Amino acid sequence: MGNLGMPELIFILVLALLIFGPKKLPEIGRQIGRGLGEFKRTSNDLKRTIEEELDKVSAEEKVSSERAAEVSAAGVSAADVSADEGGVPVIKPASGSVASGSEPGRGPLS
Repeated sequence: MGNLGMPELIFILVLALLIFGPKKLPEIGRQIGRGLGEFKRTSNDLKRTIEEELDKVSAEEKVSSERAAEVSAAGVSAADVSADEGGVPVIKPASGSVASGSEPGRGPLS
């Protein structure tokens, strides 16, 4: 199969003219043009949707990597970090620390 040259296109046009007649040919051309236009719009919409989804995924990955960098910079081990329902990292208190927020030596029993 090769490229269509001018003689082949003329042959196809003459054949279409003989089959469909001169009155039907413009109508068929308009229908083909509308179909191609609709196909282009649909394919562009699909391409745009895919690109938007890929951008969302890459943005989410960037945010996750930034959060991981913040956690590692804070000196917190991965075992001390969990995620809540929204996927936000939550740092668990270290074992042996005072969870009530009071400092040692400042309570009523010290």
